Amino acid sequence: MSKEIETIDTQELGEKIVRVLKTIYDPEIPVDIYELGLIYDVFVNDENEVKILMTLTSPNCPVAESLPMEVEEKVKSIDELKDVEVEITFDPPWTQELMSEEAKLELGML
Repeated sequence: MSKEIETIDTQELGEKIVRVLKTIYDPEIPVDIYELGLIYDVFVNDENEVKILMTLTSPNCPVAESLPMEVEEKVKSIDELKDVEVEITFDPPWTQELMSEEAKLELGML
């Protein structure tokens, strides 16, 4: 009896990750971190290991410690993932131009 290995393609996995990221909100701005433009990139390798490159609205952000941990914990809840690493960068610095049209509309900027 052969054991069939279940595989999930990285694009589908990436979409699942984005759905999870859209449930995490910056506590000072009523928009999720994905639409806010805080997620710069999501890398998924063939081993189902994920690296998320993200930023904060400022280096002095009050949630600088807790927000990356929340991102890591929530993304780790996806069963198919083996490992999740969150890296914070301030290059390039976050600006309002990184926000999606949806976020700008939500905040009354359009």
